[in-house]
Parts: sequence; structure tokens; C-alpha cells
Amino acid sequence: MLKVGITGGIGAGKTTVCRLFELLNVPVYYADDRAKILMTEDQALVKQIKTLLGDQAYLDDGSLNKKHISSIVFNDTAKLALLNSLVHPAVAKDSQNWFNNLEEVPFALKEAALLFEAGSYKHLDQIITVAAPLELRIERVMKRDNVARNAVLARIDKQLPQEEKIKRSDFVINNDTQDSLIQQVIQIRNILKLLS
Repeated sequence: MLKVGITGGIGAGKTTVCRLFELLNVPVYYADDRAKILMTEDQALVKQIKTLLGDQAYLDDGSLNKKHISSIVFNDTAKLALLNSLVHPAVAKDSQNWFNNLEEVPFALKEAALLFEAGSYKHLDQIITVAAPLELRIERVMKRDNVARNAVLARIDKQLPQEEKIKRSDFVINNDTQDSLIQQVIQIRNILKLLS
């Protein structure tokens, strides 16, 4: 079974593309969603996060205090790097277990915004990058997250540039409203089935 990574900058449309793959019966592991679950359910990880960011990193009900965490890590790159150094290995182990427990499929996807930044691309056979023009990405995130333009640009600055992701990828899906997404997904699915 091929292990395929799918990435792209914020607002590129990774989730939309993954949903299309799922419609074609391709299993998808959503790294960011699993990270949030692990950050509340993996007790060893919870303890490490509290040590790093304080008990206020969690609300009374045990859920993440996203406001508190964001206020620290988006203003302190060293703390963000430390948080990532705790979370990324937990996600890597979790995704490996997920791949190992899949029934016979030709390939499966691991969706992660920070695939290259976290180094998890090294454990994958092929990489797909979802790309979109910068202005379109900014517009999508402003609308989706109800945030200001400068907040979106700050997040984009924390990610590897789109051009660099494209250079390091085996496939690129253009989500620019010009090209048919479903046709691109089907074409890549067919190639990956042949490679598996």
C-alpha cells in the first residue's frame, strides 16, 4: 500500500480535495484533527503541554484553551517550535498505527498542513500539493475563520512557501476555480493505483 501525503498552504483547499478522494473510497488521515484529539486524550502529551504552556492551556472541561495557546505560540516562535516538537511525534506515531490498521487498499492519504515542516513527508511514498493563488487563499481563510487579512498573512508566513511545496511534490492539484478539481483528483487517483 502506498502512503501518500497531501499538503498545501492555508486556504488552498486541502480538505475539499480530501473529501473528493474520500468519495472515491480513498481513506484519509487528517493530521490536524487527530493532533487536537491527541492533545486532549494522550495524557503524557497533556502533561507535557501543561508544563510548556501552563495549566491555562486547558479549560476546566479538559478541552484546549485555543485562545491561550494561540496568544503564546503565535508571538513566540521558540514556544511554537517546542509545542510542535511535542505534538508532531505523537501524530507521526498515531498516523503510522492508522496506516498499519487499514484493510487492503491500493493507497491512503495523510493530510497535513505542515507535512514538510514537520518532516513527516520522509515516511511517505508520494506527495500531493494543493495550490491556489495567494489572494484567493487569503479571501477563503478570512471568510472561513472570520479573521482579518493581516492575521491570515501571519499564518501564511509561518508555513513553507507554496512554490517550495510544489517543487518537493510528485503531484500538484490546482484549486484556482479554473481547473476541474474532480478531474484532477480522478487522474491522480488512477496514477496512484497503477503505482501501488
